[in-house]
Amino acid sequence: MKTLIPVTICMAMLLSCNTPTPKSEPAKTEEWIQLFNGKDLDGWTIKMAKHRLNENFNNTFRVENGMMVTRYDQYDTFDGEYGHIFYKTPYSHYKLRVEYRVVGEQVPGGQGWAYKNSGVMFHAQSPESMGLDQEFPVCLEAQFLGGSGQGERPTANLCTPGTHVMMNGELVTQHCTNSTSKTYNGEEWVHFELVVYGDSVIHHLVDGDTVLTYYKPIIGGDLPEGFPMAEGEPLTSGYIALQAESHPYDFRKIELLDLSK
Repeated sequence: MKTLIPVTICMAMLLSCNTPTPKSEPAKTEEWIQLFNGKDLDGWTIKMAKHRLNENFNNTFRVENGMMVTRYDQYDTFDGEYGHIFYKTPYSHYKLRVEYRVVGEQVPGGQGWAYKNSGVMFHAQSPESMGLDQEFPVCLEAQFLGGSGQGERPTANLCTPGTHVMMNGELVTQHCTNSTSKTYNGEEWVHFELVVYGDSVIHHLVDGDTVLTYYKPIIGGDLPEGFPMAEGEPLTSGYIALQAESHPYDFRKIELLDLSK
């Protein structure tokens, strides 16, 4: 006896056979920009206090063994030559990854607070706009600290030369605010990530953990003479720079994902 298949079932069978199964969209590949090419300082501009633009006093900034480093082996003593090396392009919305480590000994003449102290400056004024004797750009700074072996000394702290931020609903005007990171006492590599959304929200991450979050950066505090932005003006973008404050550091990865695209 021939069995009849209802039309509705037959149509469903045909549809299931002939209708292509929707495919999920392939994940978009993240296009990280390598700010440091591992060979030279191409694309970077040096500004050191007491020295003119791109005067690399005592070869402080250099490339060794595929790393960007700060070194003080050509100094007899440090005399306030605070240095910054700026990437050529300003950014507003991005992720930044930096792998760094503290090495060696602090040069004689370095300040106590500068012991095992460096950082990445961001939303910074241009190096061309800095004064001859200006020690630090107007910016936000994610501070890279090493431990002394005695007590806690977290890294990825926030410092604010010429700027203020909002945190927990309050305006923060103190110069530095500690993160919740652990202390790194040795010469191990530290993996730092910065997530920046213009003048909205900013996160500091260490080894994948968020250790500090703040909001709405503005211009404020002690400003260089003639600085063009007004007190209270939102800080929406700027340059990225690495710091040299009297202690040797190694940087082996400096890469950026532009989130504005």
